[in-house]
Amino acid sequence: MSTAEETDGDAPWAEVTPEAARRLLVAAVDAFAERGYHATTTRDIAGRAGMSPAALYIHYKTKEELLHRISRIGHDRALSVLEAAADGGGTAAERLAEAVRSFVRWHAERHTTARVVQYELDALGEEHRAEIVGLRRRSDAVVRRIIGEGVRAGEFDVPDVPGTTLAVLSLCIDVARWFNEQGSRTPDEVGELYAGLVLRMVGAER
Repeated sequence: MSTAEETDGDAPWAEVTPEAARRLLVAAVDAFAERGYHATTTRDIAGRAGMSPAALYIHYKTKEELLHRISRIGHDRALSVLEAAADGGGTAAERLAEAVRSFVRWHAERHTTARVVQYELDALGEEHRAEIVGLRRRSDAVVRRIIGEGVRAGEFDVPDVPGTTLAVLSLCIDVARWFNEQGSRTPDEVGELYAGLVLRMVGAER
């Protein structure tokens, strides 16, 4: 996990208290991203946090509870990023571009966390999975609303709004899978590139 993800005050786990619970959550993110949820043990997580396995159960009843906490905070943060862009001023094209820029930037800057948040959904228990699916649907609805408004305003040429929404979100989320801080593009540059791609996808003129 990158130092920036661990120390940035805007990190998805900054609100987790007490400090021991945060250390365990950070260690779990690191372990899940590196090894996958099923291959990670609670002993692995505790060891990465410099704590005993017994200490983990003081803060989290199960490994699945840890994953749910990570997933809930991450999805809440990603949704807030999209809602802020959607509710901002400007045309539908401007708001869609900002939504894509900020959503991509979040997935690039927080790529370790985002890989766990976006790709370990099936490891959650039934009740927790249903809760997270609900948050994902809300994110879908935000982007669908922007695209729909653009179509009605004559800004976009999109015959299939739900399908295009899925394509836009999939494009943005996949950044978490491949982004590398040592690569040739910064999170801002990737966000700007993807905003342009999405505007062309919906038939908007920049």
